[in-house]
Amino acid sequence: MTRHRLAILGCGGMEKSHQAVFGDLADRVEVVACVDPIRERAEAAGQALGAPIVATDHREVLDEVDCVLGVLPHHVHHSVGMDALRAGKHVLMEKPLAVTELQCRELQAEAQRQDVTLMTAYPMRYHPLVIKLKELIDEHVYGQLFHMSIWTEQYTRYEEGHWALKKQTLGGGQFVSHGCHYIDLLLWYCGAPVQGIHLGSTLGTPWMEGEGTSDAVIRFENGILGYHGGTWGAKGSRLKYAIHAQFSEGMVELDFRAGTLTHLHGPDETLLATHGTKKNVMGELVEFFDAIDEARAPHTDAEQSIQGLQVIWAMYEAERTGTMADLRGIVTHPEFCGPPEPAEPIEFTPMVHNRTDVPAADRDA
Repeated sequence: MTRHRLAILGCGGMEKSHQAVFGDLADRVEVVACVDPIRERAEAAGQALGAPIVATDHREVLDEVDCVLGVLPHHVHHSVGMDALRAGKHVLMEKPLAVTELQCRELQAEAQRQDVTLMTAYPMRYHPLVIKLKELIDEHVYGQLFHMSIWTEQYTRYEEGHWALKKQTLGGGQFVSHGCHYIDLLLWYCGAPVQGIHLGSTLGTPWMEGEGTSDAVIRFENGILGYHGGTWGAKGSRLKYAIHAQFSEGMVELDFRAGTLTHLHGPDETLLATHGTKKNVMGELVEFFDAIDEARAPHTDAEQSIQGLQVIWAMYEAERTGTMADLRGIVTHPEFCGPPEPAEPIEFTPMVHNRTDVPAADRDA
């Protein structure tokens, strides 16, 4: 088994979520370098991880490693990722892969040219309870899945001048920055979407230029309805982070805060599984190294990431124009096939908010 030499590019808050697991992966990876434009942060990470190289420029360390973990401001994912790929390095990039489709496609194409692994960091996909729920759906353990709701309610406020406050550097708002995890899960669980709507607001999160709160509803080609509600303005929550999957034979709740997967049917509750309450960064990193060693595509590869982002971008555009997003044909990746033996396909009927049968003067009344 190859022991990889890794550079961590970006040593801010997100990097710390990875630090705890590297000790358990000592047989798979050596953290050789920690890089951050603020040298003190790179030094702190290097000391915590025992990395012999500390730098402020990622280009200085690429010759010393075979793979990189990019934990960076979203707007530099493309430029830093391209530097690493052109140097022949395997890249695990934090979400979103990049802030435009063109940038994503260029990263994907360069990885293919160099014959290296490019993976998006979607740790929720590797959470054992998330995987168990996928098995319950695909095996029809509780009958037909017909509705899925995902909630993410947290309080996230960045200091003045932080890159995440601006739409251009974040790539949008909360929906693309955090919601991309859960649109990815909805596609993985439910399959190909046909139409969707997103509504976002800065009410309650005035520090955000893009939406700090959003609600998204998606209809899938098999008839399943999916919902994601997320906010960075929650000063209290009962749900916090949770998934409710409604089946013909009851509801399955995945409570990330409690670390439980539970089946509810009438008055009966059955605890199905338990796990820790943190994101499964360990599973994500193991998948990255396994994909490299086995010369295969990772489970959260660039194409899946791009298709999920295309859904989000289409819903953003439909929100801007006041229409329902037509999502047909966007999602084709086999990982997003949805449960087998789907429900009877529905006839797609686009819905438009701006009614043409109402006089123009009255449409905004």
